Amino acid sequence: MTAGPTSLTQDEVSSSTTRCRILATAERFFREIGYQKTTVADIAKTLGMSPANVYRFFDSKKSINEAVVERLIGEVETLISRVADRPGLSASERMREIILALHRDSIERITAHPRIHEMVEAGMTESWEVCHHHVERITAVLARVIAEGKAAGEFRVADPAHAAGCIQTAILRYCHPVLIVRCPGDVAPPIDGMIDFLLGGLRAG
Repeated sequence: MTAGPTSLTQDEVSSSTTRCRILATAERFFREIGYQKTTVADIAKTLGMSPANVYRFFDSKKSINEAVVERLIGEVETLISRVADRPGLSASERMREIILALHRDSIERITAHPRIHEMVEAGMTESWEVCHHHVERITAVLARVIAEGKAAGEFRVADPAHAAGCIQTAILRYCHPVLIVRCPGDVAPPIDGMIDFLLGGLRAG
């Protein structure tokens, strides 16, 4: 006999709602004044609660920062997964679209929300665990597309996971927020040329 679906208690729903409100408020402050200038007291005051109450849901300011970053990069992961699942495209076409989507998204976020970028940059620099998990999930999507290309006879690679790791490293210059901002445009070849080179490597094995 299997257990039926469990429903959330009123306290659990309330707790989840409060966490979402804290994160939404924190993200707004991060966008407006930057995460370094934002304090837990700022967030608490806006929500009409005490800092101690905020700490009931997040044990530190850093954990709030990480949760906001996780929300943002979760949007990127959803975008990439949709591209990987797009019907009617070859593995090469999907791989190209994934890399271009990652690049465009990074540029757009940096341009539209520079203060949020500062927080993401800090997360990358401080090696927040959430950023490591993000890289792993993106690499897993790349590996899946490569494996599908191999199965279709389109790619000739011995180990799709290894190939995906190489691709992830190769496109870092075009997708990493720190490198995009700090490295001049003439350091790397145009992204379309890099994609052509990488796809050629996958096909040649």
